[in-house]
Amino acid sequence: MTDFDLSQIPFWGLPQERRMDAFRHLRGRDRPLFVREQHVPFVGGGPGYYALVRHADVTEASRNAAVFSSEPCSNSIPDMPRWLAVYFGSMINMDDPRHARLRRIVSRAFTPRILSKMEADLATAAEEIVSQSIAEGPGDFVQQIAARLPVRVICDMMGIPPKFHDMVLRRTNVILGNTDAEYTGIQPDLKRLNVAQGLVRLLRAGHSLNRLAARLGDRRRKEPTGDLVSLLVNGDERLTPQELGSFFILLVVAGSETTRNAIAYGLKLFTDHPEQREHLMADFDGRVATACDEIVRYATPVIQFRRTLTRDHEMNGVPYRKGDKVLLFYNSANRDEAVFADPDVFDIGRDPNPHVGFGGPGPHYCLGAHLARREMSVMFRELFTRLPGVRSVGEPDFLLSNFINGVKHLRYTY
Repeated sequence: MTDFDLSQIPFWGLPQERRMDAFRHLRGRDRPLFVREQHVPFVGGGPGYYALVRHADVTEASRNAAVFSSEPCSNSIPDMPRWLAVYFGSMINMDDPRHARLRRIVSRAFTPRILSKMEADLATAAEEIVSQSIAEGPGDFVQQIAARLPVRVICDMMGIPPKFHDMVLRRTNVILGNTDAEYTGIQPDLKRLNVAQGLVRLLRAGHSLNRLAARLGDRRRKEPTGDLVSLLVNGDERLTPQELGSFFILLVVAGSETTRNAIAYGLKLFTDHPEQREHLMADFDGRVATACDEIVRYATPVIQFRRTLTRDHEMNGVPYRKGDKVLLFYNSANRDEAVFADPDVFDIGRDPNPHVGFGGPGPHYCLGAHLARREMSVMFRELFTRLPGVRSVGEPDFLLSNFINGVKHLRYTY
């Protein structure tokens, strides 16, 4: 397959199988493909980027952060303008020492003590969400179940009152669905008017979430309660109001969307592969950990991140120049035939499973990976125990995005 262009929005609307065929073709090339970058009105763009699609390239670039830099930004192909970076320029767009400082502070949210205290809360949340879905009757699995748990968990971590949870979810959809007409209300093209309207919606969503976190931070500075925000804004090392806002956006966007999509994909995969579900339920406690990792590998909720070369460098026999952009395509690396036997087969017992669904090894490996696994485990236990007949119906409605491999809607029944 050669009639594809990773820089064009229509490519990301192709069926999943066709896209994976394209990446299989790219992995067979002698060297990474250079993709010409599209110019985005009001944002800009560069000459292009190299598509790193092999597991070996993605993992090596991830480890070598001194050469493959996250600055000036990792979550945008064009360089992010300052007026966007105010809200979306979080620590994932930084190198050490700035990245190390922020990661050290926010890692307080993911200590074993904090996560252990959350176990009972996770079980309660999953029970209440499933109970509510039963009362509502089967419909859209994403809206009724998959999207509710991670947003609730993260908002509870931050001390965000329940009355704001739906608002947080809507703003998250706008931020990550900024090329999908369902969430933006505009056509996903690069006409100036449509881009301007999309950017305005994106800014409004970022400002709304930033303000919510900032107000909570102000209260916790004056009256600490011992919750997560109190830990983040007090003490010798603390987050500034701007850093707190950016961290909350990162946490709710990355944390909620990744887990939401993994749970949705999980139901679809277990529906399509009932033998895998039977295998899981025969020893849930012994197999759920590898099952969650296989779901994340197979689905790869985050498609790619960007890196920028800090100097001339040769990697795996290919020379790169200072200033070159590369995109780490995790979705392709997770199907690399050189690493995974039968990579297109869903196997919850896969071992070893060195997937990069939580990012490659190195300083930017996902801080919330353990929490995501726990959320998935708790939800599947609740679902399969209380609703043994639960299954997806039909095909998912996928998000149009080159960044998030998202499921917008998934019909289900039980």
